Amino acid sequence: MRVFLLLLLLFPVLELFVLVKVGMSIGFLPTFLLVVGGSMLGIFVVRVAGLATAMSARQSLARGELPAQQMLDGLMMTVGGGLLVLPGFISDVLGLLCLMPFTRRLIVGKVRRRAEAQASRQRAFAEDMHSAGSMHPGGARPEARRPEVIEGEVIEGEYEPVDKK
Repeated sequence: MRVFLLLLLLFPVLELFVLVKVGMSIGFLPTFLLVVGGSMLGIFVVRVAGLATAMSARQSLARGELPAQQMLDGLMMTVGGGLLVLPGFISDVLGLLCLMPFTRRLIVGKVRRRAEAQASRQRAFAEDMHSAGSMHPGGARPEARRPEVIEGEVIEGEYEPVDKK
């Protein structure tokens, strides 16, 4: 968590440093046009990626398939477009990496493997807890417990329990 916070604080400083260096190398106007052009490209990519993902997911659902791959690809394209929208060259490079099919497949594959491993660990933990009975008081399963039923009669708007003892 501390590493993430450090990166979050360090990222804008790095972006500004690179932006100033590029501005000193090629001039203010070309740097400004590159930043604005990158942001416009990012907005375009986000709009197109959202529409393309929705259409692809709809086609997959019509075929009776789950659109997991299309959704992950669309998410990566949206993240890439969002990174392009941010002003700065480091975020633009990261955004372009998210948009390239080769790197996108690598990232999606890694994220998918990590999510599957996490899900299997959670399933194994839940099965262990369920078989040990530690999730329910007294070790009883919810199917084995019977609900407590209290019978009663209402007389003149009052509630009086009837004891079965």
